[in-house]
Amino acid sequence: MSDDLDITHGGAISVDTEVLRDVGVRIAVVAERLADTQGSIRRAHGIIVDAPGLGAQLDTVALWASADRVDELQRRCEEASVGTLLMADAYELVELRAQAEGLALTDAAAADALYARIEQLEASDDRVGGMADMLIAGWKDRRFEGLDSQFDLSGAMAHLFVGGGLIGSTLGLGKVHAGKPLIGKADPVTVRPVAASTPVGTPASLADAFRRFPEAPGAQIRVDRLTMGDGSTQFIAYIKGTQSPFFGAGEPWDMKSNIELYAGKTSASYQATLDALAAAGARPGDRVDLFAHSQAGMIASRLAMESEFEVQVVATAGSPTEPTLREDQLLVQLIHSDDIVSSLAGGGSPGGTGSPDSFTATREGDSSDGVQDVWADTHWMHSYIETAEMVDRSSDSRAVALGEYWKTLDAAEVIESTEYRAERTGWSG
Repeated sequence: MSDDLDITHGGAISVDTEVLRDVGVRIAVVAERLADTQGSIRRAHGIIVDAPGLGAQLDTVALWASADRVDELQRRCEEASVGTLLMADAYELVELRAQAEGLALTDAAAADALYARIEQLEASDDRVGGMADMLIAGWKDRRFEGLDSQFDLSGAMAHLFVGGGLIGSTLGLGKVHAGKPLIGKADPVTVRPVAASTPVGTPASLADAFRRFPEAPGAQIRVDRLTMGDGSTQFIAYIKGTQSPFFGAGEPWDMKSNIELYAGKTSASYQATLDALAAAGARPGDRVDLFAHSQAGMIASRLAMESEFEVQVVATAGSPTEPTLREDQLLVQLIHSDDIVSSLAGGGSPGGTGSPDSFTATREGDSSDGVQDVWADTHWMHSYIETAEMVDRSSDSRAVALGEYWKTLDAAEVIESTEYRAERTGWSG
């Protein structure tokens, strides 16, 4: 296990550009005050040397040297301010380019407005465009780190794992764009409850949430119905990943659904999730938060982007796709750089997605070579729970902010939990 956890907003963006720009402005203010200080020291030096007998009582050489040091510090602050503001522009340019690319599919007018700002940034300094290009290039180089270190069977495993990342990045299927909903009709399914309980509390941490996946035999979905103090209800869905390596049999969470979802088609597993939420009492407009592993990450992405539910929080582990969420939706992604499944996302978006508090937590799940790589041990839930525990211990402000979310859930007065098992009953016509 590797303890080197990297938490960013996603893609090439690792900082809040507005915060970075504010830092640059503050450094500029410090530089101005240092310039004033340097001027005051020089004037004091002049007064001292001009006053008869005063210069002999004070170390004017040291005073002049202190002005030199302040002058050097002021120069460095000016350089730091210019560099910080330039980097903020480069980060903003990366974000705007990614946003414009997505909007071009659904809102040409909004995309054109962004292109105007892009042109303004590029024209503001000849270096900005090049710096943005370098950020993207660096992100592209880093996004598949760890895949080629997998257990090597005469090179076959390395090619397989890196190939997974190239599929996502080359075909562009790893990023779910707004305005491109699922197409087609799902295979028919039946959904039935197989277990019910009344938990004593809601999740208190990210790891706690990922431990709450269904446990009843054959169950793929758990839905918790929360009744809050004001009588309102909201829901949390915990959705398992792939349950069968076969194609098109009774288990909806199989390779057929994997391929369909990745290709943008409606799967039996997606339909089963909708049916389970409806069976739990969720209605259009109700709040539904989502915790999902593997294939379920694709289901959660689509629920957040195109369902009639009000999805505010999406947390995925080892998802093969990344959604394009609104700025009022929180996205938490757990990714192992040596997980072939999450590599199918192709690195996601260089500009990140979701609210400013959204983040992607990435690490190499297992830095050692071994036969465990053959069965993709770093993709399984136990490995991602370890990563969730690391996030819970992190001092990153975005990880710490999750504490407020757990507190809001803790206000629930009644919790009703139901686990559902879905079965595919045929093929769509």
